[in-house]
Amino acid sequence: MTAHRVSKSVVESVLDDVISAYRVGGRPSAYDELIDAEGSIRGHWREVADGVAVNDAHGREPLRDRVAHLVENDGITYNEITDTKDGAPVSAPSPWLLDGLPLVLAAPDWDPLEAGLLQRTRVLDAVLADLYGPMQTVRRGLIPPELVFADPGYVRAAHGISIPGRHQLFLHGADISRSSDGEFRVIADRTQAPSGVGYALADRRVISRALPTVFGDVRPRPLSGFTQAMRLALIDAAPEGAEDPVVVVLSPGAHSETSFDQAHLATVLGFPLVESADLVVRDGHLWMRSLGTLKRVDVVLRRVDALFSDPLDLRPDSRLGVVGLVEVMRRGKVTVVNTLGSGVLENPALPRLLPRLCRELLDEDLALPSVQRYWAGDAAERSYVLAHLDTLVLERTTGEPAVLGASLTQQEREALRARIEAEPCSWVGTESPEYSSAPIESLHGVASAPVQFRMFSVSQRGGYAALNGGLGAVVSHLGPDGNVVSSAAKDVWIRAAERVKPSEAGSPSALTLPEALPLLAGAAAEPVSSPRVLDDMFWIGRYAERSEHTARLLIAMRDKIADYRHRPWLPGSDCLPVLFSAVMAYAGWSEAEFGADEADAAVRKLTVTADRAGALADSVERLQQACRSVRDQLSNDTWSVFSGVDRAIAAAQYDDTDDPVLAATAQTAVLGGMLALSGLSAESMVHDAGWYHTDIGKRVERALALTKLLSNTLTAQHGPSCERAVVESVLATTESSVTYRRRNRGQVRIAAVALLLLFDEGNPRSLIFQLDKLRSNLRALPDASGSSRAERLVEEISARLRRADPVDLEAVDADGRRADLGKLMDGIHESLRELSDVLTDKLAVPTAMQPLWGTTTGRYVP
Repeated sequence: MTAHRVSKSVVESVLDDVISAYRVGGRPSAYDELIDAEGSIRGHWREVADGVAVNDAHGREPLRDRVAHLVENDGITYNEITDTKDGAPVSAPSPWLLDGLPLVLAAPDWDPLEAGLLQRTRVLDAVLADLYGPMQTVRRGLIPPELVFADPGYVRAAHGISIPGRHQLFLHGADISRSSDGEFRVIADRTQAPSGVGYALADRRVISRALPTVFGDVRPRPLSGFTQAMRLALIDAAPEGAEDPVVVVLSPGAHSETSFDQAHLATVLGFPLVESADLVVRDGHLWMRSLGTLKRVDVVLRRVDALFSDPLDLRPDSRLGVVGLVEVMRRGKVTVVNTLGSGVLENPALPRLLPRLCRELLDEDLALPSVQRYWAGDAAERSYVLAHLDTLVLERTTGEPAVLGASLTQQEREALRARIEAEPCSWVGTESPEYSSAPIESLHGVASAPVQFRMFSVSQRGGYAALNGGLGAVVSHLGPDGNVVSSAAKDVWIRAAERVKPSEAGSPSALTLPEALPLLAGAAAEPVSSPRVLDDMFWIGRYAERSEHTARLLIAMRDKIADYRHRPWLPGSDCLPVLFSAVMAYAGWSEAEFGADEADAAVRKLTVTADRAGALADSVERLQQACRSVRDQLSNDTWSVFSGVDRAIAAAQYDDTDDPVLAATAQTAVLGGMLALSGLSAESMVHDAGWYHTDIGKRVERALALTKLLSNTLTAQHGPSCERAVVESVLATTESSVTYRRRNRGQVRIAAVALLLLFDEGNPRSLIFQLDKLRSNLRALPDASGSSRAERLVEEISARLRRADPVDLEAVDADGRRADLGKLMDGIHESLRELSDVLTDKLAVPTAMQPLWGTTTGRYVP
């Protein structure tokens, strides 16, 4: 046996150990996804089991570490709501927890499950069309009226609104578990604004790279067909007469819990991710704000809860919706999916009615049953609920949080009993679902854990199509509200059937894709240029450059501390106070916070402080916040860059020993990361309005940093040794040392420094270079006029700079100061700040109430 080959017997031995450890943690009463009744590995799991054994036998990197690294590289996060501020939730992004082992389902298990899901979707679609139309199900007593009209998911303002096409329910999610008898049950239907498709796609990308050999051996059914079908269905949902439909994905914002899911799905679909500030109603239509214009929107994939979608007709306190959206829907000028009011299908009492509804509406028997439920509005079922409060999950049909009966004290249980007896129609008792067991990665190897998964179906012209997989979850426990608390997600792999016959293309799972893509796909995928997005892109440029400059400045300061901290007698050691003052001035911190001998402590604090403006860690975090707000506009490689930066900063932050090496490593990692982002922007981003705003932000920040640096280091005359040390640090910070030495042969002259850093048009770090780039970027914007306030300011700054002479800037007055240099730098710095304010004011989104039916002629001025 060599280091590169392991015998088959060793692999089998390791596999036996893995299975033995798995069995120890199993639940005897649960259905086991991996092991059959005879104790053998199920056939459709064999490749996964062998892959785990081979990995362990070779002693390779633990799978969980590989997966965590890939999750970080892709920037997959979940925003956990940690607090509220001014009534709004405060969230903190945390890494997505993904188990390294997939949940594998065999074709004979999946095919009837998929058919059952699609049938269930059709039933719910028929119910939705009826409840917002003729309401025959209510008139005939199939659905008790109190379940509809007392449900906050029923939106009265949406009655009579229908979307084009055969179906009213566009996207359906269903949480599935498997009971001990091996049968699948629906725990809950998700119809309000189903989340998880984006996560499912991201999970597949990670696991396919973490287990490439196993993935190739299993060859699970691909997910890409679903997104293509969803994209075409969205375009097809446009109102009649829309020649080039514009589709958008409406998000609550970057701070919503599933913001990654929304952004990733929008990216894969190729549609803009927008927020309420990007949309406005005018002249009876819905419009997307674009730079200088308005662009009509035809289809909205909604991820905002229905009641928050329009503060005019629905919740007046909502900041997530668009004023007048309901009226535009009534006029048939925009299609919103899932349609407003689809949340009524999530009523906890509805699943118990589905078997009868399926027979009445489809003339079919319901194939995919639900977890057992009991409605307290029925006398017999109410008796059962009251007798089993300690074993049921008690859900409200009126929208309030559910209650886990087992978590209540006896006193609380009696109080609940009284509430149910007083309002029986508002309560549903649900049996706790059974969960099958499946293998998961744990700290000690492979373990057994309960699992569930969410399936998805999407509307098609010929019916519905299902995602060939889903979003799996490792069930930790039930929370006090009866909802599942998950410890990790799982990728769901569906094995292909042994043989796929051509005749099976018409099966319920077939995606009804057209033979040719519509010509309007390109128009529908035009990039967003809304003021909100462009403002975030502008600040991405500024924060990226600020992070780079701060890192360079701290590295230069650190190098001089290393040279002179313990050798204060050396010539040039008096440069430390000068550089320290420059560092603190750029960060906006007070020098009084630190003593004369605490420069190294200050450098570390400026590196790792995460909650104070001016610190390196804070600038990086602000950069990431801006990037998360426009995630759908950025390359996936962006998050790979951030993952290395985050690890280095975190290592320095959590170091109790104040190890200067870790702080230095963080500074170097940030510098390398910002250079990588700069290269990614230059070589991988399309040069559209978003790119130009990012580059404008970069140029503004670089010019501001340069003028601030020169003002704080070179305007006062120092001794020759100090001046040389200061100039060396300035040149290092501005990445101009090599060029300066080559041109000036080691001589230090302020005029030569000014010539290189202020007037050299070929130096990408010079001030004149930034102004020239600003000029060309501003001219390239769609709304450029040649005489805007921003363009005039750039011309004024350029003219002022070009009138200066490098030799004059070197002159020292009687007070030992270079007054001309100081005046020029401070004046240009203030003008640059004014330029930044002009640019951000231009991109400000109006928040005041706007007239709904005003004209759209002429240019839109935000």
